[in-house]
Amino acid sequence: MSLAAAIARLDAYERLVRLDKPVGILLLLWPTLWGLWLAAGGMPGLLVLWVFVLGTVLTRSAGCAINDWADRHFDGAVKRTQSRPLPAGDIAPWEALAVAAVLAAAAFAMTVATLNALSAGLAILAATLAAIYPFTKRFLAIPQAWLGACFGLGIPMAFAAIQGAVPPLAWALWGANLFWVLAYDTLYAMVDRDDDVRIGIHTSALLFGRHDVLAVLAFEAIFLAAMAAVGMWQGYGAAYHAGLVAAGVLALREVPGIRTRAREACFLAFRRSHWMGLAVFAGIVAETLARS
Repeated sequence: MSLAAAIARLDAYERLVRLDKPVGILLLLWPTLWGLWLAAGGMPGLLVLWVFVLGTVLTRSAGCAINDWADRHFDGAVKRTQSRPLPAGDIAPWEALAVAAVLAAAAFAMTVATLNALSAGLAILAATLAAIYPFTKRFLAIPQAWLGACFGLGIPMAFAAIQGAVPPLAWALWGANLFWVLAYDTLYAMVDRDDDVRIGIHTSALLFGRHDVLAVLAFEAIFLAAMAAVGMWQGYGAAYHAGLVAAGVLALREVPGIRTRAREACFLAFRRSHWMGLAVFAGIVAETLARS
């Protein structure tokens, strides 16, 4: 293989695992960081932090590879995904499976080597849900709920790693995060609405129909209300709640765009969703600093 061919193959692998599109990593990482900071009462140890950050990158990358393998017969018919490596013929289906397996094995090995058994068990659950997710679009009316259950498991994993247990607080945060995932992944589904109707898969955007924008706003409102309830329950102060207010402002700024339901506006709103997660994280960090 020539150098040019090798570089092209590496580029195809990079696009397969979406390292060129890090928004997905951030959407998965912010809730994990919420859990780490709240479980530790501040910044966690550097080793634990590094394991969770790298584990998030590896897990998300493996999930993208298995998702593209599962959707290899659909992606070529969807405008947004037809240039992905599998439908474009840049790599073979078995290569996507191999990449997913290697990345998942690396993430699991790192978890087992550095964290406790409870964290490892939750990691197995998260990996299993992530591997099943692409197929839920064939039979679930709202596969985004499955994704939400999967994407939030970094929170109980964080508590398990630091406290050796998963308290009610962790599950409350997990439940709140599920609604945030429903919001931003509905935006993502709104981008492909016409193509999804044609190829016959299920999404929340199709389920809610003309009420899709209302559904997004309702999910965001439930997420922020649930996080505020957690804050009051735990006695968190002004800094924590200021982060939620900032997240709400960021959500509202997208309303004029998504009301048009234009592909570009919905995709932009999805890509900017991670700023809400950052705002919540900033509030949590400020709160833990104030308490310390």
